[in-house]
Amino acid sequence: MKTQDSTPLNDQATDVADKKDPNTLQLETPIKRGDGHITSVTLRKPTSGELRGVSLAELLQMKVDALQTVLPRITSPMLHKQDMASLDPADLVNLGTVVVGFLLTKEQKKDFLSE
Repeated sequence: MKTQDSTPLNDQATDVADKKDPNTLQLETPIKRGDGHITSVTLRKPTSGELRGVSLAELLQMKVDALQTVLPRITSPMLHKQDMASLDPADLVNLGTVVVGFLLTKEQKKDFLSE
């Protein structure tokens, strides 16, 4: 007689929980803060007020000064000025890519991904 492994069926809640949040990034180089380390950062879409004092063109070009101004306003945990100064360049590029994605419309994203 054959036996089958009984595995629970995945329901929608489990499927949603298993999907990775595209706005949460694992840092290549963790940031040391106090006695702990920040290993991942979640970004949220900025409001117009959070973009004050920053040129959108510079943000789209991922200029370091523009990113260092906006990222502390939209990251969780909040990245402080010292954190931004010591951030691994690869992590800065990854975070900047997410920020640029927030500034594009759905149609622009679709066109960009299809090219």
